[in-house]
Amino acid sequence: MNTKVTIQNLKCSGCKNSIIKHIKKVNGISNIKIDIESSEVAFEYATESAHIELRKALSALGYPITGDPNTIMDKAKSYVQCAIGRLQ
Repeated sequence: MNTKVTIQNLKCSGCKNSIIKHIKKVNGISNIKIDIESSEVAFEYATESAHIELRKALSALGYPITGDPNTIMDKAKSYVQCAIGRLQ
C-alpha cells in the first residue's frame, strides 16, 4: 500500500540521507521518497507491521510523525543524524 506521513525536525538533505539509509532496512518498506520542503515521507508498505516499524524507526532517529511528541532528545537526535547524513 502507498502512503505518506509528515515528520518533524526534517531540515536538509543530510537528514534525508540518514532517514533513507535507516528506513531502507525496515522489512516490507519500499519506494521511499522524501520531500524536504513539505517534510513528507512517501513509501509503500507490505504489511501493517512494516508501517508501524517505519514509524518507530523515524521516531528513533529523531524524526517523529507530526502530532507525536517531539522532545528535546528527538531534536538532538535529528541534528546528529543530519550531520551523519551530510558526511555520506
